[in-house]
Amino acid sequence: MPKNIKIYTTPTCAYCFALKRFLQENNIIFQEIDVASNDKAREEMLKKTNQLEVPVIEIDGKIVVGFNKEKIKELLNIK
Repeated sequence: MPKNIKIYTTPTCAYCFALKRFLQENNIIFQEIDVASNDKAREEMLKKTNQLEVPVIEIDGKIVVGFNKEKIKELLNIK
């Protein structure tokens, strides 16, 4: 069953680019939300994480702050 995946990013974040590339390489479908241009999304991310660091990835309601590849692989069942 596909997972519900959102990533909160900014256009200038190198780790955001790395996260997107990693997900694309693993054929993971995700919704990208640019918090630099979307105040409502930035507030939503802040509520979920209590910080403004990006990227933030939400996988079926579980939050990972930063590009923590091992944790993301675990939540997505990627070997």
